[in-house]
Order: sequence, then structure tokens, then C-alpha cells
Amino acid sequence: MSASLLRRGLELLEEPGRGKPPPPGLQRGRDGPGAAGAARRRKRASEPDRNRATVKGRVVKSAIEEYHKKKAVNHLRENLQYMLKGRLVANRAVTEKVLAQNRGRKAKDQPPKKAAKKKPEGTVFTEEDFRKFEREYFGIP
Repeated sequence: MSASLLRRGLELLEEPGRGKPPPPGLQRGRDGPGAAGAARRRKRASEPDRNRATVKGRVVKSAIEEYHKKKAVNHLRENLQYMLKGRLVANRAVTEKVLAQNRGRKAKDQPPKKAAKKKPEGTVFTEEDFRKFEREYFGIP
């Protein structure tokens, strides 16, 4: 424990007015430029009333009021009204042009390529061709 902490503890234990201040001539090395600051600190430390925690002047806060202040607020309704208020829709060609300019050259920035739709493959043979094949292959008239 340092000497200054020990001295401070002893000052707090003493009753006010009982401590003997050292004679002004016996101060150790206090003649320098910091002498006034040290004297001010010593004076402030000797006042015991200053460190007391008091309730005077404090306002009691209600826990319920604090909860309501910090409670999350849902702004969905106002945001939806704001978003639906403006009905200005840009031209599709203009939006496509802007999106194309903002798109990078990397593969991840490119939109997926649309695959060409395949037409359902129809059969080459007709019903008559199947009947003719049955007659020739199986011999059914």
C-alpha cells in the first residue's frame, strides 16, 4: 500500500478539526511551482463532507417510465404509408439501363442466363404408321 493511500485512510478516520496540520516551515519539498496545487488538493482531501453520497437533489426515476422510453417502437405503419404515398414509377427501359451500368463485369454480378424454352417433342409417327407397323411386324390384318 502506498504512503499516500495510507495517509488518506488515516485522514478519513480522524474527526474533522482534530488533525494537527504540519507547521508551514516543515513541508517537504513544497517550494516548487506545484506547491499551490498540492495545497489545494490537501485542503480538498481534508473536507469529509464532500465525499458523502447524498440523496439531496436527486429525482427518483420510475422503472416503468424508463421501460416505456426504451421500449422498441414499430414504425412499419408509418413507413408503409410513406412508401405507398409516392406512386412515381420509372420507365422500364431506363431502369434496365441503370441496372446494366451498375452491374460489374464479374460473373457473380451478371444475371443468370435464361434458358430457351424447349418445345414438347411430338412423335414423328402417326396412328396410321403404327397400325401399318403392327400389320407388317405381327401379321395382324
